[in-house]
Amino acid sequence: MDSQGGTLDGRTAFITGAARGMGRAHALKLASQGADIVAMDICAEFESTDYPGSTPDDLATTVKLVEDLGRRILARQADVRDADAVAAVVADGVAEFGGLDIVIANAGVIRLTDAEDRARVFRDVVDVNLIGVWNTVDAAIPALIAGGRGGSIVLASSTAGIKASNTDRPGLQAYAASKRALVALMQGWAAQLAPHSIRVNTIHPSGVATDMIINDTTIALSASGDPWLGTQQNALPIALLAPEDIATAVAWLVSHDARFITGTSWPLDAGFSLRSH
Repeated sequence: MDSQGGTLDGRTAFITGAARGMGRAHALKLASQGADIVAMDICAEFESTDYPGSTPDDLATTVKLVEDLGRRILARQADVRDADAVAAVVADGVAEFGGLDIVIANAGVIRLTDAEDRARVFRDVVDVNLIGVWNTVDAAIPALIAGGRGGSIVLASSTAGIKASNTDRPGLQAYAASKRALVALMQGWAAQLAPHSIRVNTIHPSGVATDMIINDTTIALSASGDPWLGTQQNALPIALLAPEDIATAVAWLVSHDARFITGTSWPLDAGFSLRSH
């Protein structure tokens, strides 16, 4: 079963994209509830994106913040697109902490602006956001089953995975396509793993205040009155969600309190999906 009493004492969580943003928020929230953390991030730049990548210093900060909460953390630099590298991180985590209970497949990239090499941008975004998630979960499933006490897998999708926007920009097309595809993966895994009491769900945030959104590219698009950006507004008067808001919801979703929830797509979007664009 998942954790008892609303805490995650004795549990281990594997989180990708953990160096900053939502990944770091997940790590800190779950650690605050008693979980040990296996944190993975590429800590590198992506040529196909239009914002700065995470750094080794970012991952080191996540490590320090988790340790400041009195929890153990194993951090590794690895690329979710490399199945062997992901499997090695999972193996290291299981060896260090004795098992695995929670997986948050959070690593992802986007490109808001158009690109000269459209085909490469499309492929790169899909490689990280879709193939990377498959690599993450596929590597973790044997450890979750071997633990014999159930578990929880959360795939970080997006409101774009529910309703794609009208744009011909390849990065945004790929982002929406990959995030929608995560729902199909989630549904298949949820059915496959239910007999093992392993739950699988997707979350669908709207804009979150992370480096993916708050950067020079987005600021320039906003200043220019970019038509696509103008469609990205929530129904509630909340411009951007805080990473901690998403992490709080996910901490509940992976807890014993949500032990009956699997195969769902949960909008965490301040009413974004209510709007017609």
